[in-house]
Amino acid sequence: MKLNHYLKEEILFIELSGDLLGESNGLQVVDVANDHIVNRKVKKCAVDLSQVRYMNSNGLGILITLLTKFRNKDGELVLIHPSEQISKLLMITKLNSIFTVAADGTEAVKMLGALE
Repeated sequence: MKLNHYLKEEILFIELSGDLLGESNGLQVVDVANDHIVNRKVKKCAVDLSQVRYMNSNGLGILITLLTKFRNKDGELVLIHPSEQISKLLMITKLNSIFTVAADGTEAVKMLGALE
């Protein structure tokens, strides 16, 4: 899994590619989020899943951890363009009722901006 992150309009964007299986890369994603929450007081996050090919239960755990961290700070997390496989996984686990999904980064900014 590859990870890229940046701040835009006070929103932490996390771009993931490859397979999200948990492992040590999952900790790296959580560390990036923690750093931005604690040191930069970021409360909003958009996770771009458009380049993630496969995700298992550990990957779901990472997304739930991120969502919890941001909501505990009165913030929010949006998933951007999950693949068909990930969308099915979210439906099967009924997590689609917990996560907000945006079609692209622009829509994610609008959704998160509406939370002011």
